[in-house]
Amino acid sequence: MLIIGIAGGSGSGKSTVVKKIVNRLPKNSVSVIYQDAYYKDNGHLSAEERAKINFDHPSAIEFNLLVKHLDLIREGKTVPMPIYSYLTCARAKETIPVPPREVVIVEGILILANPRMRDRMDIKIFVDADGDDRLMRVIRRDIEERGRSFIDVLEHYEKFVKPMHLQFIEPSKRYADMIMPQGGENHVAIDILSSMIKLTQTARMKDISDPTKAG
Repeated sequence: MLIIGIAGGSGSGKSTVVKKIVNRLPKNSVSVIYQDAYYKDNGHLSAEERAKINFDHPSAIEFNLLVKHLDLIREGKTVPMPIYSYLTCARAKETIPVPPREVVIVEGILILANPRMRDRMDIKIFVDADGDDRLMRVIRRDIEERGRSFIDVLEHYEKFVKPMHLQFIEPSKRYADMIMPQGGENHVAIDILSSMIKLTQTARMKDISDPTKAG
């Protein structure tokens, strides 16, 4: 099993990179775990209290559960990934089963900022993008998917997203094995990464089948 971490700022194009990598690899050979599914359940809070949640700070994420699920999937077990709603700030009763596969991709803004997460990754990728481009994507996403007004998005970006990016996300770039500029538009980098994954898988399969390398 190969565990790949794909990090980067909000709106950097991480999800597009993940989709393009999945499309380049054999069908049903990849499972994806999303950091966003592991935000702490705050459905009990009032609307005013929920509006103050800093989703870009590491404390908002239940990393203990995410690390536990990575360990379980490495052991060959299917894990119940939570379903999280930004509108209610709560987890659904249902979960999404994520089976162990040859490649497991973990995607999220803060996954490289957590040392326990980094220790569990075989390949670490940081998707880099210009700040203005990220802001435009965040505006579009938050209005369309999270029901925020244009002004709300700008205020949220200024208060939470930008300072947390500078404090936690941008510095985590130093831990990446590969920095991928332009996100999903960087076809060359995506091709290189996909080829690297295939080569690593092939090498591991040869090691497993070679009795001289066993044990």
